[in-house]
This record gives sequence, C-alpha cells and structure tokens, in this order.
Amino acid sequence: MPELPEVETVRRGLQPVLEGATIALVEARRPDLRFPFPEKFSQRLTGKTITALGRRAKYLTMDLEGGPVLICHLGMSGSFRIETADGNDMPGVFQHDRSKSSNHDHVVFHVVSPAGARSRVIFNDPRRFGFMLFAEGPDVHPMLAGLGVEPTGNTLDGALLASLMKGRRSPLKAALLDQRLIAGLGNIYVSEALWRASLSPLREAGTIARPGKKAQAQSEHLAEAIRSVISDAIAAGGSSLRDYMQTDGSLGYFQHSFAVYDREGEACSKPGCSGHIERIVQSGRSTFYCRTCQR
Repeated sequence: MPELPEVETVRRGLQPVLEGATIALVEARRPDLRFPFPEKFSQRLTGKTITALGRRAKYLTMDLEGGPVLICHLGMSGSFRIETADGNDMPGVFQHDRSKSSNHDHVVFHVVSPAGARSRVIFNDPRRFGFMLFAEGPDVHPMLAGLGVEPTGNTLDGALLASLMKGRRSPLKAALLDQRLIAGLGNIYVSEALWRASLSPLREAGTIARPGKKAQAQSEHLAEAIRSVISDAIAAGGSSLRDYMQTDGSLGYFQHSFAVYDREGEACSKPGCSGHIERIVQSGRSTFYCRTCQR
C-alpha cells in the first residue's frame, strides 16, 4: 500500500502536467472502482481548469475552477502514467511491479496545457481498490473530514504530539497509526521514526505526555523524527516508488535507507548499540525495532 511519501511523489510527478491544464475529456471505462463513480462523473470534469493538485494524508486532491474537488486514492495497485506527444513519462513507477496493461486503464484524463500541449493522464488499477470521488470543498468529504494533523512541516511539534498522546494507554505505534490523530503516517515510517527517536513501539502512548522534562524530551524527539523521516522519504521518492526523477537528475530509493523495516535479524545500525532488529506483530501488522536501544 503506498504511503504518504509515495503519494506525494506521485503528486509532484503529475503536478507539471495537470496544474493549470484544462480537462478536454474524461473517459471512465467502467462504472466503478472500489466505489461507483459519482453521478455525471465525466460531465462534471469536462471543460474544467485544474487550479491546484494537492495531497491530504494519502489522498490526492484536484481542485477545479468553480468546483468540485476530485479526491483520488491509489488503493493497493493503482498508479498514474502520463502520455504526451513526446512519449511516456511516468510520475512514479513502483518498486513492486505495476500493471502496464491497457485492460486495467480505467480512467483517462485528456488535458490541454495553457500553451496548448495535449496529454493523457491514465489511471491504471488491476485490483480496483482505488477510487475517485467528489467533494464540494477541502476537508468537506467524510473521507477527509476526520483526518488529523499532517506529519510534514513544523505543525507537528513536541507539544502537539504530547497533547495527542495524553492519557492514551494503547501501544505507541498503534496511536501513531491512528489517522484521526496524525494523517498519513503508515506502518513503514512509524517503525523508522520510533527507531530514530529510540522509543519502543510497545510502550504506552501516554508515557511521552507525562509531566517532566524526560517525557517532554521524548515527545520533542519523536516529533522531529516523524517529520525528518517523512521529509527524507519524500526527498528520496518514497520507499515503494523506484524511479522518481529528482531535480538534479538522480533517482531516489528510500528503501535502501531503512534502519529497521524489513531488516529482521540484522545488527542495529545506531552508533554504540549492540542489539539486533526484531520483528513482532501488532494488530496484525509487522513491527520492526531494536529492543536494546528502543525503550
């Protein structure tokens, strides 16, 4: 499942083609994906100018002049590709194989840039767990309305994180994955952030919100670790996307930088730590951590 950095990578890949472009035609080649397409889906999009391409948590949002907002989710197997007169330009090819079969090309956006250049932006989704829905404004749709704070920028600081965790008796990792508290954090990056902050995924979430300097330092360190691991992953193009082209022409591979995720049995890479990475299961999902340095 793509996580926030992967979705942000896709957004950045699509942005140069979509922002400011006019939708000349939309082909919906089936009546539904995970959910049925909204009524008059193609008609409501055709002729509209895309004023902004955004992201909220793991959702892509497309603001249209005069409304509505189109909400897109990649699901488990969804991906976009761009076809231009100059050839194909993939905004993000996933590390795990993604379909290129036209049988799974379910939605095709025909767009025209302000300069008159024509492109096709194609959504391919073999398993059809993705979806496209309309909202009448930002955060209005139920899918978006209950989401918590974004883990990017400086909004998520130690004080805010402590307030979100205060009184919670669930394991810290489970609390961090609660989308009502922090929007867009996924399994991979929570494991990585907890390792950077030297905090156990098993500890009670509320312990980083207790009075005193120790808990304050823990919450501040964890907030910084969350922001930095997300920022590093976006800069590298995510962990399941393998060939997002950065501005300097290099390719990003954040999965090569994992400290704990999928490294069961390997020596912990934290300086001075003699421990090894363990794998446990929490709420049916794999957690990777070092028992020695994460307390």
